[in-house]
Amino acid sequence: MINDTVVELSRWQFASTALYHFLFVPLTLGLSVLLAVMETVYVITRKPIYKEITQFWSRLFLINFALGVATGLTMEFEFGTNWSFYSGFVGDIFGAPLAIEGLMAFFMEATFVGLMTFGWERLSRGKHLFVTYLVALGSNLSALWILIANGFMQNPQGAAFNPLTMRMELTSFASLIFSEDAQTKFVHTSIAGYVTAAIFVTGISAYYLARGRHLELAKRSFRMASLFGVLATAGVITLGDALGFVGGHVQPSKLAAMEAMWQTEQAPAPFNVAVWPRQDEQRNAWSIQIPYVLTPLLTHTMDKVVPGIDQIEADARVRIRSGIPAVEALRALSANPDDNAALAQFEAHKDDVGYGFLVKRYAPDQDVSKASEADILKASKDTIPNVFAMFWVFRAMVACGLAMLAYFVIAVILSLRRDVMRHRWFLRLAPWMIPVPFVACEMGWLTAELGRQPWTVFGMLPTWMSASSHSVGYMVFSLVGFVLLYTIFIAVEMFLMIKFIRKGPETDPLPHAFLPTRLAPAGGGTLAADTLIARKE
Repeated sequence: MINDTVVELSRWQFASTALYHFLFVPLTLGLSVLLAVMETVYVITRKPIYKEITQFWSRLFLINFALGVATGLTMEFEFGTNWSFYSGFVGDIFGAPLAIEGLMAFFMEATFVGLMTFGWERLSRGKHLFVTYLVALGSNLSALWILIANGFMQNPQGAAFNPLTMRMELTSFASLIFSEDAQTKFVHTSIAGYVTAAIFVTGISAYYLARGRHLELAKRSFRMASLFGVLATAGVITLGDALGFVGGHVQPSKLAAMEAMWQTEQAPAPFNVAVWPRQDEQRNAWSIQIPYVLTPLLTHTMDKVVPGIDQIEADARVRIRSGIPAVEALRALSANPDDNAALAQFEAHKDDVGYGFLVKRYAPDQDVSKASEADILKASKDTIPNVFAMFWVFRAMVACGLAMLAYFVIAVILSLRRDVMRHRWFLRLAPWMIPVPFVACEMGWLTAELGRQPWTVFGMLPTWMSASSHSVGYMVFSLVGFVLLYTIFIAVEMFLMIKFIRKGPETDPLPHAFLPTRLAPAGGGTLAADTLIARKE
């Protein structure tokens, strides 16, 4: 049996590397699309300012892209080093999207990033724009294949477990690709990247506007990004609701944990605004509720019952008892593959084999036939993820989403009225908003992955079985090493970003002699910068 400490350290290592890597991903997804939009405006209008805008934001995109690739490389190797049983169990399915993602990222995407960077003077406007669109397409297709792989872990469609090879095998590539969970999550994640890029661009543009620098670039970048962002934020909130609706049917345990629903309640159930969950006692120490809101929010009806944790655990105990004969049949088949009685027994209980694996952790000598009711009860409680973490992580994500929507509504209004520079409070706020979408994306990732526990492949392969049998010392050493290495990557990213942001574009669209060095005092009437821009237009 694998040491529980090794399993936990393996989880911490993968979580830390994934969270670090995911700091780079949303900005790459969103900024690649925003660059295509900016360059489209340049090609249509032929105004040099839009070319300069595209080139400036391209430099920041390249920094983020390079470090994103560097942090992502190690993660694919971790599947083989730290999760060897998982890799063997689902390699036939999981390997295909990862291989295609590698082709997208390292061939298509990297090739066209090079052409986009060095092709400004070598390609026509139309051809360069086409290349930029291919960069955006490659970035988003790369995310698609990763999320198809993750979607399989959340809802294993298009595959079946083979009792003779003791592994899952692909049965339908189309079902794998068009999994409802994978497709909804892809759109949600991509649009979250668009929101991230929009806040990144508006925040830096506001920094320039507040200091009276690069005004033409900042004003136009701010307007495009704010319009882009308000649409993207509305989309990401809408798709988040759809993803919750889809996920709630597949993983009711995740939904119950997100809402801290310990008991199944009659519809329409109340919505918990804030609670203090106590998982050991399976209750909330206190709660603030809104009556009748949860049921229509989760089911889009007023009468459908949302299962609570008590019902989910009871259902899990039934499935564990059904899964025990399936695991016993697998042991018989491993000794004699021609045992037809064992094969028939497995076929009768195969849908619950994962739950049989779940109780194996507690059974004496890992013999499920010896599992007691107490062991089954422990295993059933494992099917519920950490309620405290799920409840508050999910609400942190939602709070960030609502804050970003309000921010973009104000940004669009001020930009369209052409008086954003008169509102110094907003120009000061905008750069501080830059971390918010990154926090929201990290909280979203935690919601998805913590909510899947205790499964690596939901309903089929428990996490405790999936890890490699390393020593504790090896795992501590590699975990510390990865954290230090990725912290260096983050520091390099921040240093380079700040350096190029302070430097600004290579040339100013207006001579420095005509640009104000500072804004007029608050309430001091029309700014010189506003007057200058108005005359230009």
